[in-house]
Amino acid sequence: MNNNVIVIGGGPCGLEASAQLHKMGYNVILIEKDDHLGGHLAKWDRLFPEGIPAKELLDQLTGNINGVKYFLKTEVKSINLLDKEYNVILSNGITILAQAVLMASGFDLFPAQKKEEYGYGIYDHVITNADLENYFKTGKDCRIKQNPQRIGFVHCVGSRDEKAGNRYCSKVCCATAVKQACEVKEAFPDAQVYCFYMDLRMFGRGYEDLYLKAQRDCGVRFIRGRVSEVAEDLNKQLVVKAEDTLSGKPIKVTLDLLVLMSGMTNCSAGTRIAEMLSLKRDEDGFFTCKDTIFSLQESDKSGVFYAGACTGPKTLPDTLHEARAAALAINNYIKNKE
Repeated sequence: MNNNVIVIGGGPCGLEASAQLHKMGYNVILIEKDDHLGGHLAKWDRLFPEGIPAKELLDQLTGNINGVKYFLKTEVKSINLLDKEYNVILSNGITILAQAVLMASGFDLFPAQKKEEYGYGIYDHVITNADLENYFKTGKDCRIKQNPQRIGFVHCVGSRDEKAGNRYCSKVCCATAVKQACEVKEAFPDAQVYCFYMDLRMFGRGYEDLYLKAQRDCGVRFIRGRVSEVAEDLNKQLVVKAEDTLSGKPIKVTLDLLVLMSGMTNCSAGTRIAEMLSLKRDEDGFFTCKDTIFSLQESDKSGVFYAGACTGPKTLPDTLHEARAAALAINNYIKNKE
């Protein structure tokens, strides 16, 4: 019996699971479709709630996979079960027989251009949370004025939205918005910052303190209500219309920059592999676990396991915990086969 385990996805989840499986003595083959490891984490600047540099965590995760074989710019061309092993053919021409497969394919950001009323891709100064984070990391984005005076954030873009077909909460958007609102105040101290939200879901330890900091120290104005329309005036400024549901009054704000908090959807690359294996998906597009309490890391196919955001929106700590749990579940599965 071979000792191979294939991990699909080289983000934080795949990296941590690979490191744990390697420590257990397995020959781990990590498959990543992009030209770098780290997934979305590699594009992030700082992490909530403490503002830890994302690079510090990524360096730690990549430093832990010494001995793990990984392929970049590689995809799964075909995968099928042969007797009790999975035969996996990769786009680089390599074929691998594996005892188990871990889906750690992560998530895609909801395409903000689908919400046309917000103007992403239409107006010059509408960006997403990912765009803003990239600006914090690189200091470059031609859509951000040199010294914006009025900046707005729109929560729940593509999440908790029947029209978008996504009723679920993406779990991290509220905390990310509050973190980024504080950071734009650091970058532009004279700016007035607005957050348009449905309700704030600041559930984690330290998250509420971040919210209080945004109000008390940064002067961020939180407006409970959905944005109904975004337009552009003759001066290329954004005109945002919304309703303050606490006061019951409509409001109109002119902004220099609008940031859309795009939520999570299941990764399209992971979905393609799932179709090869006929893995079940829920109505929201995420993969279906064997059960939602006791067997979160198991799929409905023997030898195929899940970890991280492929089964639904997760925070980074949740993702790392699931990676470790999946490694343990795979180890138990293989040991029980012997």
